Amino acid sequence: MMGLTFINALVFGVQGNTLRYLGADTPANQFLAGAAAGSIQCVICCPMELAKTRMQLQGTGEYKSKSKTYKNSLDCLVKIHRKEGLRGINRGMVTTFLRETPSFGFYFLTYDYLSRYLGCEINDSLIIPKLLLAGGMSGIVSWLSTYPIDVIKSRLQADGIGGVNNYNGILDCVRKSYEVEGWRVFTRGLTSTLLRAFPVNAATFATVTMFLMYMRSENTINECDTGPALQQPTSM
Repeated sequence: MMGLTFINALVFGVQGNTLRYLGADTPANQFLAGAAAGSIQCVICCPMELAKTRMQLQGTGEYKSKSKTYKNSLDCLVKIHRKEGLRGINRGMVTTFLRETPSFGFYFLTYDYLSRYLGCEINDSLIIPKLLLAGGMSGIVSWLSTYPIDVIKSRLQADGIGGVNNYNGILDCVRKSYEVEGWRVFTRGLTSTLLRAFPVNAATFATVTMFLMYMRSENTINECDTGPALQQPTSM
């Protein structure tokens, strides 16, 4: 939970600062700012998801054993590092980057478009439902844009846990997965992922947006007390 909180803080912080650096609040800049945020958080996201994948696999199926290999996520990463070094910790980094960069671009672009289209203003009595809808749909669009890459990423991170590597890289994983299971393999688990994505991202965006609106209103009040108010940024 702490890891996810830190990642969200990093993502929204990088997106907001990148958008301000780019200047004009345009759809293209929204996408670029989101993509920048997505690419940077890969450094944290990739090891976290690697540990999550390994933890979920231990004790199941062909990896089943009497004793668990990993006690927790930290223990998992430490043992992977001892055995495989930094390369092992960063297993799946390329696919994570290929997933997160465009995914977060569409994430923030969709939210910006929907929040404007729905007219999300602080004095609107329906602002919270509107923000929840915009955030939830942003999460769905984000996952739809790169879900097949996520499937490959998960398979590469799970590969080698039994001591044998089945894939020689991204393209080899794509080819073998398709040959064995067909094209449906690239959408496996999509429904459950989308069902989870809507409420999670709805709550995330609504919370962040309401907090930023509150902080901006407080800043405006303070500036009015001391002099002319400076124009507040409209982006996150």
